[in-house]
Amino acid sequence: MIRRPRLLALLASLTLVLGLSTGAATAVDANPLASDLDRILSDPRLVGATVGLVVKDAETGENIYTRSGNTRFQPGSTAKIVTSAAALDTLGSDYRWATELRSSAAVQGTQLAGDLYLRGTGDPTMLAADYDDLAAKLAATGVRTVTGSLVADDSFFDSIPLGTGWAWDDEPYYYSAQTSALTIAPDTDFDTGSVAVKVSPGAAAGQPAQVTLIPPVDLTIRNTATTSSNSGVFVHRTHGVNVVSVGGSLAPGAAPYYEFISMNDPTTLVAGLFRKSLEAHGITVTGGTEFRETPSGTQVLVDHQSMTLRQLLTPFLKLSNNLHAEALIKTMGRKVSGQGTWPAGISALEAALPGLDANPLTMNLFDGSGLSRMDLLSPDLFVSVLRKARTKPWFQDWYTALPIAGNQDRFIGGTLRNRMGGTAAANNLHAKTGSMTGVTALSGYVTNADGRKLVFSLMQNDFVSGPPRDIEDAVAVRLATDKAGQSQPQVQSKRQAPVSAKGDRRADLECAWTKSC
Repeated sequence: MIRRPRLLALLASLTLVLGLSTGAATAVDANPLASDLDRILSDPRLVGATVGLVVKDAETGENIYTRSGNTRFQPGSTAKIVTSAAALDTLGSDYRWATELRSSAAVQGTQLAGDLYLRGTGDPTMLAADYDDLAAKLAATGVRTVTGSLVADDSFFDSIPLGTGWAWDDEPYYYSAQTSALTIAPDTDFDTGSVAVKVSPGAAAGQPAQVTLIPPVDLTIRNTATTSSNSGVFVHRTHGVNVVSVGGSLAPGAAPYYEFISMNDPTTLVAGLFRKSLEAHGITVTGGTEFRETPSGTQVLVDHQSMTLRQLLTPFLKLSNNLHAEALIKTMGRKVSGQGTWPAGISALEAALPGLDANPLTMNLFDGSGLSRMDLLSPDLFVSVLRKARTKPWFQDWYTALPIAGNQDRFIGGTLRNRMGGTAAANNLHAKTGSMTGVTALSGYVTNADGRKLVFSLMQNDFVSGPPRDIEDAVAVRLATDKAGQSQPQVQSKRQAPVSAKGDRRADLECAWTKSC
């Protein structure tokens, strides 16, 4: 016969085992917050999905809520939390990338008697204006003729342009652009490795639409777009080549249509653009264009210094820029081991993780952006990094650079600017978003109604509905409204419209294919 106390203990043990095996939440103390979070995460769209949520006190580390905390999930762009924190520790907040004009030849009057090397080190913020400024600086030294070749050197990074586990059919899109140590961005969002295709209506109905590239690199344009009352434009780059098809129509007087696409082989396109800048500033290169490493013994003629890493954090994290993350990974690899490769960069990141209270043996990363389908991180790891980051000298800059819920300014609210407005989380929650087909995540900081600072990581994988970001919002608002000892009204999640087509990656991006939202 089993006595009642022993029976109760056995039942309690069995309940705990069953709860852990099914991924149910465990809380240090039963409380209304845990009940509400359990209810929010019982949404029927998550049946068959995998969900993890960890909430801790940011200062003490007290565990407030955990569900599947050590389970590994595809993180999407929340991986940028780990990448940026490791980069700040490895490279330093004041790190800059240099783009240089070098030569081993002497300047004789107005002539540079030898090759001119354009050497990049991976600056993800280079614009056409910056390359033009380099040409202007060289012209200001008096050089008018280069008797050798223009040599483009992108050897600071390796020649592997796309990450392991990236989808091949994402290759033409700006969020899956190619890495290069000598690259270019179209504007001050710094979507490096991409080009903005501007389509404008003709002067009158029946005329061809006008296509402009920003920056003006040498892509082949196949334009069948016209001017008519039936508006609707498509822009697509053919996989693996720099051939862009533009079709559809725009109404007379309509505003221009913009599409951002990746470019194939950024180094070659940059070299062609820079050669035109030299010509525009009165410098003739008599030789051809070559692609090789700058030899030792060359001297810097002029250079361009990027913004600091501290300054880059804002466009990187607010707008969730994938190629900034990959530039950081390869730059870390180059600094730590002399190799600008993904494997070397990931090794450098893993070496930095113990300093962020994270164990590299508990995760898999193949890139810095979270674009790889092979990336695996846990809510526990994110919460550890978020807590440790608060002790770092770079924390305030980094914290400020995270998207802020409900703030409509793109460079404050970032990818959260249209979420949680008018709630207790608005202008309170600082967090990184992450989204791909079947993946959505939100990890960051929020202060509750008692002024208690919390860190949290919510990861949802394997759902077949549209991305349930409203569940993330409901969790975040519930954390923001929590007050010790008080029950809260139920926070109802507001389902978002379904994606345009099941499995459409573009529809599942951070803001449903709105550029840099």
